[in-house]
Amino acid sequence: MTVAASVLAAGTGLAMAQEPVKACLITKTDTNPFFVKMREGATEKAKELGVELSNFAGRIDGDNETQVAAIETCIANGAKGILITPSNSSAIVGPVQQARDAGLLVIALDTPLDPVDAADMTFATDNFLAGEMIGKWAKESLGDKAEDAKIAMLNIDISQPSVDVLRNQGFLTGFGIDVGDPNKWGDEEDPRIVGHDVTQGNEEGGRKALENLLAQEPFIDLVYTVNEPAAAGAYEALKSVGREGEVTIVSVDGGCPGVANVEAGIIGATAQQYPLLMASKGIEAIAAFANDGTKPEASDGKNFFDTGVKLVTDSPVEGLDSIPVTEGKDLCWG
Repeated sequence: MTVAASVLAAGTGLAMAQEPVKACLITKTDTNPFFVKMREGATEKAKELGVELSNFAGRIDGDNETQVAAIETCIANGAKGILITPSNSSAIVGPVQQARDAGLLVIALDTPLDPVDAADMTFATDNFLAGEMIGKWAKESLGDKAEDAKIAMLNIDISQPSVDVLRNQGFLTGFGIDVGDPNKWGDEEDPRIVGHDVTQGNEEGGRKALENLLAQEPFIDLVYTVNEPAAAGAYEALKSVGREGEVTIVSVDGGCPGVANVEAGIIGATAQQYPLLMASKGIEAIAAFANDGTKPEASDGKNFFDTGVKLVTDSPVEGLDSIPVTEGKDLCWG
């Protein structure tokens, strides 16, 4: 090999060595504040670690097709890892396996795949625990009225992604209601459940869903909502019929707008999760995998990496740990 050729080869090798690690973040939507915060966490950590991050999102919650196309793009672009909040926990498994077969690390954020081990790891809130917390709080807050409560259940989507099922079933368990099949919502037989409807995780969906259930039972007195945008919409539905001060709403998310709604009395209690931490830890995991093949490990006793959850309310109940709104504001989506 000539000296010139040797220099060229060395230069090419150096360029290859310096090529940044590529990663993808695929969220359910790019409008929900939860996923906006997740993107902020991933972007900040990627910049810190020198990771080249590409962002993708579905058009609406439940848009599996766009997420499949995003995975295909990430594989084609040479990404080393994918962080994904799946819109459909089971339908996305095939494309995820294609990514893993291509040598990518795939981490589910917030919403586990079905089955959970279809991803290399899940970084998430304990969503069942989050639901259980607000269920216990609601039961204790209602006191004797819990025995004949009229409960509306506002979920995400008819496809029942895992996060939807876990929060729903956790709430029912916390409230003391037999859930039936733990792997799906809607089959319980307790007469206190007025019905279930879906919201697509947004405010307009929450308003329409509760309007539908109020048409069945005008005197609903407790509303479970899968997230805080749905809770805000449910409140508007109650306000339109003059019942906003008579009905307890509980939710999951703990975002800054949601905590503000707890402070305003719109939401009685919410379970706070930490999407920025999920995403930043995910980017760290992809960088480590690209460096030496290391894969993240689950939290002790669980099949996922638990990023924590706290109950936020200014009306604490005995025997249930919670934090006040002031602390919830400091922590919101950190």
